[in-house]
Amino acid sequence: MLKQDSDADFVNHITKRIQALSYHLHSYYWLDFQRLNDIYRYKTEEYSQTALNKFNVIPESIPDWIFDFMPSRGGYFIGNVSPARMDFRWFCLGNFIAILSSLATGEQAEAILDLVEERWEELIGEMPLKICYPAMENQEWQIVTGCDPKNTRWSYHNGGSWPVLLWLLVAVSVKLGRPHLARRAMELMERRLAKDEFPEYYDGKAGRYVGKQARKYQTWSVAGYLVAKMLLDDPSHLRIIALEDDGHSRSRAPCLKRSNSCP
Repeated sequence: MLKQDSDADFVNHITKRIQALSYHLHSYYWLDFQRLNDIYRYKTEEYSQTALNKFNVIPESIPDWIFDFMPSRGGYFIGNVSPARMDFRWFCLGNFIAILSSLATGEQAEAILDLVEERWEELIGEMPLKICYPAMENQEWQIVTGCDPKNTRWSYHNGGSWPVLLWLLVAVSVKLGRPHLARRAMELMERRLAKDEFPEYYDGKAGRYVGKQARKYQTWSVAGYLVAKMLLDDPSHLRIIALEDDGHSRSRAPCLKRSNSCP
């Protein structure tokens, strides 16, 4: 948006910022089987420039579910990284937009779809598509949501299944040349969506039940389905919503200003 009207210096500053941000995400937010194993073996209280455990993550803080969820083939960007703690949850929007925007490398993009394929029952279930996985339960749900009755486990924003998200799955599947995944998800949705009167979201671990507070004939549920159909019928529409890698987002280690090695 800024390229046409901004001076070169301003765009250059933005480009440097994008490169630093990409480096941070690729280095600290990406998780696959090998990376998980590395974190599991982390030593703590490392404070030098060569420290591997830069956020002092305690291995015992790794949730049990992730060890079974993580396949040998696949990976994804986790929810958040903070001192001594990582949010290992899988979020649909962040990972799929990372593919569409080319923030994810080609290898990472393929790995994200590999994960979806390997964990189809968990992330797609009977109605596409989980907004995040897994759901927060018990005390964690109470603390984070303030006991919000709409966000009980496997409902709404806490592990609910949202039909509107189908277009993102279709878009990334088309972009990566794997439309069979998109068609498989479309077939699941077409069995029920119209019959259920296009609800806003579905509840349950597998997305079997219309959400307890879901609005019927939800505009974005209809729109998400229509966009998905258009992308499958004519993949050239992908140019409208996908960005190709122009080289500006390639990750580079940020240069600390107090270092003599900075230009």
